This record gives sequence, structure tokens and C-alpha cells, in this order.
Amino acid sequence: MLVKVNGEEVSLPENSTIKDAIEKTNAPHNPKSIISLIKGTKEFEQDITKYKIKTTIGNVIIELSSEDSVLTELWRNSYQEFENKKIRWTTSNEIAAGPIVADLTPSSEEFEYKQGDVILSLSGFSNESTHLIIFKEDSSGTYSTPEINQGIFARVIGGKRTLNNLTPSDNIIGIEGIVERKSVADSDSMSDLNTTLKEGNQIFTHVLIKPNQDSPKSVEHLFSLIEDNMIKVDYQSNSFLGFYRMESIGKDPEYSTMRKRGSVTLRNTGKGIGKVYIYREDRVQSPAHTLVGFVENGMELIDSANTGDFITIKTDPERIMTMTMTQKEANEFLAIQNIEQVREGVLDDDALIVSQSPLNTIDILKEKKVKTIGIVEDDLILVDIYHENAPRSSLYFKKITNLIEKPIGALKIHFMVRDMKIVIFEGSSKEAKGLIPENTPKNSISSGTLGITNMSRKNVGLIGVRFEDNNEYGPTAEPFDGTNLIGKIASDPKILEKLKDGDIVYIKEN
Repeated sequence: MLVKVNGEEVSLPENSTIKDAIEKTNAPHNPKSIISLIKGTKEFEQDITKYKIKTTIGNVIIELSSEDSVLTELWRNSYQEFENKKIRWTTSNEIAAGPIVADLTPSSEEFEYKQGDVILSLSGFSNESTHLIIFKEDSSGTYSTPEINQGIFARVIGGKRTLNNLTPSDNIIGIEGIVERKSVADSDSMSDLNTTLKEGNQIFTHVLIKPNQDSPKSVEHLFSLIEDNMIKVDYQSNSFLGFYRMESIGKDPEYSTMRKRGSVTLRNTGKGIGKVYIYREDRVQSPAHTLVGFVENGMELIDSANTGDFITIKTDPERIMTMTMTQKEANEFLAIQNIEQVREGVLDDDALIVSQSPLNTIDILKEKKVKTIGIVEDDLILVDIYHENAPRSSLYFKKITNLIEKPIGALKIHFMVRDMKIVIFEGSSKEAKGLIPENTPKNSISSGTLGITNMSRKNVGLIGVRFEDNNEYGPTAEPFDGTNLIGKIASDPKILEKLKDGDIVYIKEN
């Protein structure tokens, strides 16, 4: 049997499952994410009501009549026959293209037509000379149309300038249905890979996004949102899906344009800053939204997803991120993409990369060169973060270290107090607003525990760690009620003891 996987036709044995189709095609898909299943091409096309007629000078958009009829059915079954047909004639009132053969009976009656009406006309009262006629002005006459609705099956809703400029030297180069949210609203989203497929089924396993080259910082925000090649739907409406995990992480405004169906945008200011949206329907341009990219394939998944679903995401190009690689691994990774590596810091092949410049993928691709900063791997600090017990404080910590956007973060030592066995890192009083007491110590803290000064104290936002147990004060030298515990160093904390004020410490979540 024949099915389609992400738009590509594939032959499978009868009673094959979604899992079989994925394995045969090696389609991108995380098992935790949903699949979109559409029963068949015919059923799918029955819900399409808008068509783009591509000509040699531009496009004309038509919308089918709301009343299903012989004419709309004939159009759906035979519109491709008008492809590569010439514009046969143009007048001040109409243009005509064709001909094709159609099983219609002409009428000799005179009818009136409005500007924008689209009809099927049987020239010379012959069904072997069926033409597509589009009216540029109100008109009346005998057009040898079927009596059914005077031959009208659609109206022009876009491309009037193109329509008015067409001449007999032009031709139709293609016609395609315009898929909208309502076209696939009846498709199934599922995660059961053992679902049996039938002839003509279509499945979509992932969404392919083309990043916008004019929004490099915002594109990197999108890359940071994607975890294990997935994003989680936090909100869904008829107009868009919302992805809110990176909310409050701001980026400067970049390229803005109309939010068409399939657009991916980032809220760049105001309430909801940092949220990412993928649009199911067209929306007007807003300067508060940066265009991050556009969905090239897999809108069917966007249309069928619900709040709480995970969606597998691929991007083209993919993110260029060398952090956590060794210098040698990065060299091999970058060479494949014809990007020059410039090593800095520790240059050895086995040195661990903790930073890169430029940071943004789009900038790297433009420059074709990237600096990779290495350290001795043993100098990397591994941290267990208490996400569940201290959600606000752990989010603050990930913002300050930039672990929320990068696989390796950094902290700057504010001051080292060696005789107290304590090190204090710089924080941000601005970001620390609202750090209510949570996960405060009870009786004592152990060596290697990370803490933050909460809003009950003047130095809110300072981050600290102790190198020995203490029964009275927290990691930032505050009493227990002024301390939020956010994690514990999983590697040897003594690495920190050899450092000094102003040094940078590199951190990775364990």
C-alpha cells in the first residue's frame, strides 16, 4: 500500500504501523512527541477551499463557493489540467485560460457576472473546449456556461493586480491548494506508534522550521527553547500555538513583518516577553513580535496539536553549538560545514569548550569562522539544581549563569573569603526581584551547597557556596531564613578554593 510520510510517498506492506513507516523512512521523531495522521489525500483535499493560481507574472488567489456543487467537485478533480495552459484571451472585462475537456452541458442563456467571479465556460458550446474565465469587471453575456450557478464556482480574493496585467503571452505555471487550519482540523494527533495505517494515509512526524537570517539573536532563542529536538505546547488557540518555557528571557527587537500562517515569532517586549508563537492563521504585523522563522513542512502537526503536547522540531540550518565538545570534536564538526575553527584558552585536543564567539548560529554561518574557548575539563563545575523544591530560585540561577540558553553557563566570583570557607558570586538585584523565601535551610547546610539570598535581605540575588558544613549561616553568609537553597555542586567543590576575586567559573547542570 502507498502512504505519505512527511509529504513523501512510500510503499509499505498491508497492516503496517506508524512505527514501521518511521523506521523505513528514518523520519525524524522523538517517541515522546505526537504524530499527525490524515486519513487520505481525497479527504484532505475536500476540505481545501482556497487555491493559488501561479502565472508567469504572479499569483491569483481564488476561494471556492461555499455551496458544494458539481462545479466545485469538478474543479477539485481537474484543476491540475489547467497547469501549463496559456492565457487564451484577455479583454477589459475578463481573462480566459485553457482549454480542457469537462463533462458539462452548456447553456445558451445570458447571465450577469460580478467583478471577481470565476466560471467554467464551454467555448463554442463544446465540452472539449472548457475554459477558466475570471472577470475583471462586472459583465453580462452568453458564455456557454452550465446552468448550475451560472457556471460560477469561485471568487478572486487576491492577486487582482496580476489579473489585470495578464496577456495572451502569459500562461499558468501551476495551481496548488492553500492549506489552512480548518483544512486539517479533523486530522488526528496521536502518540501511539502501533496504529495501523491504511492505503492513502498521510503521517507527519516533525515540524521543519527555516530560521530567519535577519533575526540572529531571536533565532538562537528558538534554538534554546528546543530540548531533545522537541518543544512543548503551553497554549493553543484557533490562531496560534504558544511556547512559554523561555518567558521573561528578552531579546532586542529584530526583523518584523506580517504574521502569516506558519510564521514563528518571538515576543520582544511587554507582557509575555520571551514567549514563542507559531501561527495557524494570518495575523497583522506587530513591532512587539520578531519573525524568527517559518514552518516549511509539518503544519499539519501545528494544526492538530493541543496544550501539553510535545512536537518534534527540526531546523534548517541546525544550531551550531560547540560548547560541551572538545576542541578536536569541534574541529571535526565545523569542518563538515566548512567553518574555520580558531582555538583560544586551552588549545589541546581534549580541552573542553565552554564558550564560542560568535555565539549565534546565523552570525557564524555568515562569517564562516568561530572562536572556541577551551578549559581543562576537570575545571568544569557540575551542579545538581533543585528545580522542584526551589522553582523561582532555580530559574533565577539559570538566568544569571545563562544556563537557560546555553549548555554551559558562567559565574563571576564577587569575593572569596578563604578563612570562612565561602565564595560569593555576582548576581542581579533587578532579576532577583520577587525571590520569595523558598527551600530555606532547617538545621544545617552541607559542604558544596549552593544558595541565594532571598528578598528578605538587603543583598537579594547574591549567589554563594560553602566549602564546609555550617549550622548557622547559609552559603551567602546570611541567616537561614534569608537563604534559598538552589542546588549542590556534584563535582569536587575544592576546585573553587584555588580561585580569586574576579575569576570566571564555568558551570554545567549535572
